[in-house]
Amino acid sequence: MVQVAMERAIHAQRHVLEFGSNCTNNRQKFAWADCLKLYDNTVLQLNHTLQGLQPNSSCTDFDVQTWLSTAFTNIQTCRAGSVDLNVSDFILPLVSTNVSELISNSLAINGVLLEKETHSVGFPSWVSAHERKLLQSSSLASKAKLVVDKYGSGNFRTIQAAINAAATSTGSGRFIIHVKRGVYSENIEVGNNVNNILLVGDGMKYTIVTGSRSVVGGYTTYSSATAGIDGFGFMAVGITFRNTAGPQNGQAVALRSSSDLSVFYRCAFQGYQDTLMVLSQRQFYKACYIYGTIDFIFGNAAVVFQNCMIYARRPLQGQANVITAQGRGDPNQNTAISIHNSRILAAPDLKPVVKAFKTYLGRPWQQYSRTVILKTYMDSLVHPMGWSAWDNTNVGLDTLYYGEYKNFGPGSSTRWRVRWRGYHVITSSTVASQFTVGSLIAGQSWLPATGVPFTSGL
Repeated sequence: MVQVAMERAIHAQRHVLEFGSNCTNNRQKFAWADCLKLYDNTVLQLNHTLQGLQPNSSCTDFDVQTWLSTAFTNIQTCRAGSVDLNVSDFILPLVSTNVSELISNSLAINGVLLEKETHSVGFPSWVSAHERKLLQSSSLASKAKLVVDKYGSGNFRTIQAAINAAATSTGSGRFIIHVKRGVYSENIEVGNNVNNILLVGDGMKYTIVTGSRSVVGGYTTYSSATAGIDGFGFMAVGITFRNTAGPQNGQAVALRSSSDLSVFYRCAFQGYQDTLMVLSQRQFYKACYIYGTIDFIFGNAAVVFQNCMIYARRPLQGQANVITAQGRGDPNQNTAISIHNSRILAAPDLKPVVKAFKTYLGRPWQQYSRTVILKTYMDSLVHPMGWSAWDNTNVGLDTLYYGEYKNFGPGSSTRWRVRWRGYHVITSSTVASQFTVGSLIAGQSWLPATGVPFTSGL
């Protein structure tokens, strides 16, 4: 089944490439360019999957389900970009192939195998011993192979130049880039072929990457990102990623990640609508600060936020804040947003007017949207209903999975929460444990090597 999906995907990829000559304006070009990247990545994910299914492979069924989920999400993202820029009719020929259907069938078949597998097995072969404790090291910056300093004292003045240099490096293992303090106004891309990059800043207050692209400004949500991360095993420590487009410019992403087994530690993400796009794959955020208004943590990764500070900002008049918009489009995808041991608070600009705006924990961006909040403090800004429907529709209310487990604080009472079939007050630790680092992202098999402190269970 995966082989057939692969053949169709390669055919579709070739079609997308040739289709570029039909673009007549910038909106079509931006939507097409996204689709080209996303189809390239889909072929890459299906390749990983085929290799992982070989008899002598050390990959688990969990790995395979992750890569198939990513391939499926890529095609949805191509379609979504054309809607952003109102060029759906133009892009339709690119997404009307049956690649999605074939991947969906593969997900269903592998999903049966996945039920028989425990998630704690299999230490990945790419982990090297010296990476352990790496991220907690106080001398991490001194281990850098390249230094970025906008004032000229490093190897490069821009982060992108250093990433490009890393892409041509022949060595194996972790490639550490120290980004010295300063405000870097640039849009950075870490491509599919640039793996195991570690960006080390001088602290989230001091090393800041900033951009201002937005959908109103003519970009797709995907291409609006100040930082777009695709390469495998990406890590960042002590950096702020910012999008300054403002609430009036619609979707404007600060960071977009589809990096498998990626880690963000002591980083900040600042924006308004769609701040943090956790697009796909397995991701872990520890001790991070996330600021936004509408759907500001969104996407279809298997992602855990642990010990994070989540701040709702002041939206435009008439808008409501929505913290999450999880995009699971197929019931067999092993994806979800999990917020664990964190804090949900009003940002300084919202605090004085907090009663004038509603703030919800999430809404279903796709039919099988899945979000859980575990042992997290919720301040009084959280609306008693907790969760919001998608644009006053009933889409997904029976098929989504939203759960709350042992949260606390003035906004945590579940007494007046929504009464949807898909909403659950979780009382069983066994159920809640499915959404922890150990289970949701199989973290026990790869996080120890990073040195980032984490709690595997509840």
